Amino acid sequence: MMDGTPESQTGVTRIEAVSKSWTKASLIIAYVALLLIANVTSLEIQVTGLMTPYATSAFQQHSLVSTVAVIQGVVSAVIKPPMGKIADVFGRLESFTLTIFLYTIGYIQQAASNNVKTFASAQIFWAAGFNGLQILQQIFVADTTDLLNRALYSTLFDVPFLWTVWAGPNVGKNILTSMTWRWGYGIWAIVLPICYVPLAVSLWMNQKKAKRLGYSFPSSLKGHTVFEVFKNLWFDMDIFGLLLLAAAISLILLPLTLAPNADHEWKNPSMIAMIVVGGVTLIAFPFWETSKKLAPKAFFPPNLFRNRTVIAGTLIAFFYFMAFYLSVFPYFYSYLLIVQNKSITTAGNITRVFSFSSTVSSIVVSLVIKYTGHYKYYVTFGSCIYLMGMGIMLCYRNEDATTATLIGTQIAIGVGGGFLNVPVQLGVQASASHQQVAAATTVWLTLLEVGGAVGSAISGAIWSTYIPHKLQQYLPEDMAADYTLIYGDITKSSDYITYPAGSPARIAINRAYQETMRLLLIGALVAAAPIFPLSFFLQNYKLGEMKQPVKGRVIGSSEEQKARRVGRFWRRSTEA
Repeated sequence: MMDGTPESQTGVTRIEAVSKSWTKASLIIAYVALLLIANVTSLEIQVTGLMTPYATSAFQQHSLVSTVAVIQGVVSAVIKPPMGKIADVFGRLESFTLTIFLYTIGYIQQAASNNVKTFASAQIFWAAGFNGLQILQQIFVADTTDLLNRALYSTLFDVPFLWTVWAGPNVGKNILTSMTWRWGYGIWAIVLPICYVPLAVSLWMNQKKAKRLGYSFPSSLKGHTVFEVFKNLWFDMDIFGLLLLAAAISLILLPLTLAPNADHEWKNPSMIAMIVVGGVTLIAFPFWETSKKLAPKAFFPPNLFRNRTVIAGTLIAFFYFMAFYLSVFPYFYSYLLIVQNKSITTAGNITRVFSFSSTVSSIVVSLVIKYTGHYKYYVTFGSCIYLMGMGIMLCYRNEDATTATLIGTQIAIGVGGGFLNVPVQLGVQASASHQQVAAATTVWLTLLEVGGAVGSAISGAIWSTYIPHKLQQYLPEDMAADYTLIYGDITKSSDYITYPAGSPARIAINRAYQETMRLLLIGALVAAAPIFPLSFFLQNYKLGEMKQPVKGRVIGSSEEQKARRVGRFWRRSTEA
């Protein structure tokens, strides 16, 4: 773990004061509230996924939705750093409240939207709230647990997926049957704030208690002029650094999906300009972040990247999500409908297997970490399973693959992902001090999302470039003109009545999609390959013996750790 940590920011000092005033009951209330919120957001994701087609159909404008999805991915990638900084600068209560507010605004705007532009802008608020909540949940776990228990508690927020992936579609269908798609969004604007109240009350009451006990409780705003507040926020939030990162990611990734449909494609001046400016800002970003004068409190602290575990861990996160977005999401579902001729229900259930298996495996590995005190070996194991799953998926991409085989590939990828995700995040957090644990978590989750955005952009570019071309190439001459209709409407390309199995048209359609899926899966395999060697660069921390950096009441204690170590039958005796 790193030494020589910088002076604590206001939010960190506040949560350390609150941690000293936690009682067992108040901590339980906070975690129950967080689990309640996790159940709501997990169910919401499943339900609103069914609402989107009905919402866009009501506007009769599908063309903007794909671009909105890319923008949403970019927002997901860049929102985590500012939210992590807000938590450090202002405090956990304030940042949680902001994310719930953004989440609620997104729900209300989606429910009340009358055109696709309003609906699209609502996705930005939703993405900001969702991803902000994700990073804050992990920061809260880091604030309230020791390293040995952290992996287990960080997986608590994934547990709801064990039931929501199956229950969500039924809830969505009931809403559509008994109400309208608008209530599929609007209902969460009521439910989520109510579920947040117990957490807000718990944090607020402990803040008041900490003040009464005389703990340091600074404010970022009190006693300062407007100029001083702005200046402090400029440096504390690293605003220009955030703008550089957002510009770099947006300007580099957006052309990958926009160019295939733009005039003159990659020769379009706008595409060239975006790539050039994005490249320049990406080069400028590390220079800004490493300048002590320009970015004294960088959200990517340079000293973090002098640790090999942080470097390897963030790269693993990047390649892990990049491979996922080149394989399982977003086009595997379409492939199942078109090439495999699966029903909507069956295709949906197959794609949900990943979420289910990754959640189960993450819980299992968290328990194993808790009782062994190590994490590195499971990352190496997970990388092998993940890579194997990608390879099997590539081998069995053909239309004659059985349903059992398809499910098996998703189980393998999910198990590998579960063994990668939690241990790697824990290793990165173990490399940081408490002052920088929020920054370390933010960096890790940001690179995770950037990898997903890169994978999504590449898969979108491959899909939109190759499928139209291959359809024109393989369709019978009398049907070649229909390629735009087949490509643009999944109900047409998956229609086995109009294009029955064995017909020249169906053979052509399936061949085009199979060959394109092959390219995506080769890309996924290449992206996943570096994960295995990178796992060897992780430091093999003995989590149970590391110095506890978290102040105040936390889950787990040195006494408890000693008792557990004494009771481990596999622990070697150090006595002569």
